[in-house]
Amino acid sequence: MQLNGNDELEASIERTVHILLDEERLPLSNTERQNVVRDVMYETLGLGPLEPLLADPNINDILVNGAQSVWIDQNGKLKETDIHFKDDNHLLHVINRIVSRVGRRVDESSPIVDARLPDGSRVNAIIAPLSIDGPVLSIRRFRPNPFQIEDLIAKNTISANMAEFLQKAVRARLNILVSGGTSAGKTTLLNVLSGHISDEERIVTIEDTAELRLQQRHVIRLESRPANIEGQGSITQRELVKNALRMRPDRIVVGEVRGPEALDMLQAMNTGHEGSLTTVHANSSRDALSRLETLVLLGGVELSQRSIREQIGSAFDLVVQIKRLLDGTRRVVSITEVTGVQEGVISLQDIFEFEQTGIDADGKVLGAHRACGIRPLVEHKFAEAGIELPLEIFAPPKTEEAK
Repeated sequence: MQLNGNDELEASIERTVHILLDEERLPLSNTERQNVVRDVMYETLGLGPLEPLLADPNINDILVNGAQSVWIDQNGKLKETDIHFKDDNHLLHVINRIVSRVGRRVDESSPIVDARLPDGSRVNAIIAPLSIDGPVLSIRRFRPNPFQIEDLIAKNTISANMAEFLQKAVRARLNILVSGGTSAGKTTLLNVLSGHISDEERIVTIEDTAELRLQQRHVIRLESRPANIEGQGSITQRELVKNALRMRPDRIVVGEVRGPEALDMLQAMNTGHEGSLTTVHANSSRDALSRLETLVLLGGVELSQRSIREQIGSAFDLVVQIKRLLDGTRRVVSITEVTGVQEGVISLQDIFEFEQTGIDADGKVLGAHRACGIRPLVEHKFAEAGIELPLEIFAPPKTEEAK
């Protein structure tokens, strides 16, 4: 058992527990004694009854709906566990332990909080009076070793041709928007794509809650800060984007665009900061761009809809749409090129897509990724970067008649 890396402290706690058990002369077997030691360790050094779940690398999400209801997301499927807390106060104690580690708090005056665990897992907690049936804790887990593009190919999240195209698009410094719904895998995909940025470039990442885990040598990670109890001291993503422009970045990666920072990022892309990447919460490529329009307007700027669309149309090169399907699997369902603005409407063309053909008797989604038979207009940017783009990856699958 290794909870915080302090072997001496853990050994001291174990000795103390054994001494207390000996003094009480409780009729416990060796297994029972070790279980008592384990539980004390979990409570004093870890996150109580959640520790066994945190130790399981196959669990994606831990969802605590009050003291007596703990669910997990495993391989895309929700399952209820037999784990529970003693009461709401026990759960609140664990929540406070989590948020205090990152200098945040949760109480009646501030009943919603975002935080992260030491391993990078994302945490959200909401308590009374907003949560009616007890404290709610949501933990989004992250793999000890970040996904690589090969992992996504193996899981059929993406095809080999799509992967080659996106890898080279990142290297060619195309501006890429990853779009998807809740738990679709946007951050995972963004992390994978960001991994193909050159090790020689200076990368600035900006997030509300730090989740990206880039492995390059020259990465500066920035995280927004909420207001304190007096309502002062908040630092927004918009302020961080503006500051990042003064930090001589080669690339700017925004974990998720959620507010008026959208305008600042568009302006950065349109004024020489190429190769930027971000995500947005939307259900289609078209919806993603509409969502950006809305976020720009949140900044209170006096820009016409046409002007905003022209900025979006010239800023982004690609929209990558990822979706969580009914069977829990995740698929990149389209890679779409932004080709400009025609008569006030942003023009799009699909380069790749996922074609669903049905659902089998076990509920598994059937289908395949395919090229749409269109060569991207942005092909010249690959050539300018000295990157060869094989034309065959854009060829649509042959029909039976053609075979």
